[in-house]
Amino acid sequence: MSDISRRDALRMTAAVVAGAFAPSAFAQTDSSLKLVVTFPPGGSTDITARILQPKLAERIGRPVVVENRPGAASQVGTQYVAKAAPDGNTVLVCFDTHAINPIAKKNLPYDTFKDFVGVSLAVRFPLVIGAHPSVPGKNLKEFLEAAKKEPGKFSYASTGVGSMNHLVAEDLKRQAGVDILHVPFGGGGPAVAAVLGNTVSFTLLSYAALKGSIAGGKVKPLAVTGTKRLADLPDVPTVAESGFPGFEAYSWIGLFAPAATPGATVKKLTEDFQAALTNAEVTKKLTDAGFEVMATDGPALDRFARGQYERWADFVKKTGLKMEE
Repeated sequence: MSDISRRDALRMTAAVVAGAFAPSAFAQTDSSLKLVVTFPPGGSTDITARILQPKLAERIGRPVVVENRPGAASQVGTQYVAKAAPDGNTVLVCFDTHAINPIAKKNLPYDTFKDFVGVSLAVRFPLVIGAHPSVPGKNLKEFLEAAKKEPGKFSYASTGVGSMNHLVAEDLKRQAGVDILHVPFGGGGPAVAAVLGNTVSFTLLSYAALKGSIAGGKVKPLAVTGTKRLADLPDVPTVAESGFPGFEAYSWIGLFAPAATPGATVKKLTEDFQAALTNAEVTKKLTDAGFEVMATDGPALDRFARGQYERWADFVKKTGLKMEE
């Protein structure tokens, strides 16, 4: 198969596979709390939301519903929350794409930094570079050596153009000097499925998203992008240990409310999420899944998101990375 036809085939597979009156600070006690996840079930955002769900419901004394609204690199769910009533009943559970979409997309149907107010930076986590068992090499260093010998043969799945795993992979490709095809999918679940089906060579996702497949021998972990090895994967080196000193990258999951949500309501949401995130049972589940619990306040999340935007905007500008499908 030619390079062009192979590229087209892979991309086709990826495609398949404010009211007049301010509400009361306690308006959210009247109905369920909706956690809008911007990706399909099975990915990191969905896993985090569902780990939080029971203890959060217990804390607030009312139902907590996880609602998946995937599509357009998280734009569908994000736009839904931007237009939701600012009553504290709808919270965006977003991936790192939230801060990167303004770089990747020319005409977003919302303003990332004006239409939302931070509730809490929930977790951050290194990415695990997980490959199909047939991919050559026992680790990242050996795989990259093989990739250099066969330019264009291998491919990787991201959760969308402009996602953290897309940017991190492109940074790694440039530093390694290898030609590997990027295939964007609509979330962590589809990306894992692509690796399992050997549609792509590897992906970069949270340990939580790959844990079951790694345990079952269906995905081969090559490296992790954090500063240290994961406790569950002691034999898997970091990218820095694989020949790239100083390399470090983390994905993150944040919680946002519509911008017009009253300050007192946002403060209450922050307190509730912080309590759930730091609950011993929840913390253990998140930690076991490879997440680092952050549980910040809202202003800290707003500053962090802005910093992420500035960092990766600079990377894209310097490298000339194409950020369209």
